[in-house]
Amino acid sequence: MRVVLIGFRGTGKTETGRLLSRLTAVPFLDTDAMIEASAGMTIHEIFHREGEEGFRAREREVIRALSPGDAVIGTGGGAILDPVNVALLRKGSTMVLLEADEAVIEKRIAASTRPPLTTHPLREEIHELLELRRPLYAAAADFRIDTSLKSQNEVVLVIRKFLDEGTVPRQARESLVSFLEGSGIPDSEVAEARILTDVDLWDPRTRLYAIAGYPATQSRSPLLFNRLFKHYGLSCHYLRFQDPDLSRILRLADETDLRGLSVTIPFKQEILSTLTDVEVHANAIGAVNTVVRCGTRRFGYNTDWIGIREPLSDHRGEKAVVLGAGGAAAAAVYALLSLDMEVTILNRTVEKAASMAERFGCSYGPPSAFDRLDPAVVVNATPVGMEPELKSPLQKHQLRSTMTVFDLVYTPPETPLLRIARNSRCQTIPGTEMFVRQAAAQFRHFTGIAPPLDLIRSAM
Repeated sequence: MRVVLIGFRGTGKTETGRLLSRLTAVPFLDTDAMIEASAGMTIHEIFHREGEEGFRAREREVIRALSPGDAVIGTGGGAILDPVNVALLRKGSTMVLLEADEAVIEKRIAASTRPPLTTHPLREEIHELLELRRPLYAAAADFRIDTSLKSQNEVVLVIRKFLDEGTVPRQARESLVSFLEGSGIPDSEVAEARILTDVDLWDPRTRLYAIAGYPATQSRSPLLFNRLFKHYGLSCHYLRFQDPDLSRILRLADETDLRGLSVTIPFKQEILSTLTDVEVHANAIGAVNTVVRCGTRRFGYNTDWIGIREPLSDHRGEKAVVLGAGGAAAAAVYALLSLDMEVTILNRTVEKAASMAERFGCSYGPPSAFDRLDPAVVVNATPVGMEPELKSPLQKHQLRSTMTVFDLVYTPPETPLLRIARNSRCQTIPGTEMFVRQAAAQFRHFTGIAPPLDLIRSAM
């Protein structure tokens, strides 16, 4: 058994860790105490002499040097700020997030000698740091416990129950398998999911993730994320939720205590109203493709725009056309505008293009307007070209060798549009590039770990 306790100061990590260690007869390792021992200084002295940067460097070294095997590990409140720390802590471990109300935390740490991390009064500092760290805690955690009204003994018993029984009742797992069997996803994935109902093989500590869409069979996310989970030693499994009704998917997510959800067509906009916390980028785009569930909170993010912006970062200030006016198009427009491009949205339903253009402050028109625009950058944000309907939204005579054509469709890897563009000597960017980069960002939201792009590519 290897349990890592994470959370803000004053949530009870040290005392809970000691009690859980005694109950389970495994060692308790406190990373802050280990830092002090290796430095020959108190935390206060380290901050005074070396600042927070020096402390974080020492923290990284201590976490890197942790021996594998059974243990209860208590971490400092900021350990999860570094994705390398998170990857090291998560491998082979169950991560338990301890939380508490801000007023409770203030009362518990008011007499602490630990140095402040901001110039604000204590209560304001707690609020500011929690706002910054809360999404990072949610990403790194497997389970979450509110310790505000619980004694340390009660917290330990809750953790032990998590470890022994998990949070997903057998009946909910059986209902999940029945749903998957009737959803039209590949038989091989249904067969893999049947382990959920096997008493001998099911690990109650396994956390579930899924993609929600209709259709969802074209997505490579299940294969990719399951390989990444295995690579990083995480007890997680990624499923495919294919259903035309988002409410059914969300009920299933509640019943199975789903940790994370990738969101695809047609739910990226609809899911917004179900979330408690939406990041600034997703809010501006008006679409979410990543949901992290932690306790009663539902965090929404958009990583599509990152996957679009990064491959086009050398095209700052150029003229661009976005084909489409859905959720992917909104992410594309947002990404291009962040690169100071002059953007025009073209869509068959001109009213939708007009509405999006008004929101972002750019131009719009019907697809027939493409020929008079002469853009340097073209982004296809429609599903045209996706298997099995292999068509191109543009014809060869419309393309020039000076254009860069980015097709967000990634199944197949070379779409009809990309083939035509390549034959026209355009610079081409396949949808797989967008997928790789947005998936890397999504995996960090899901787990707190930042995988290198080359690992994503090899895992695909």
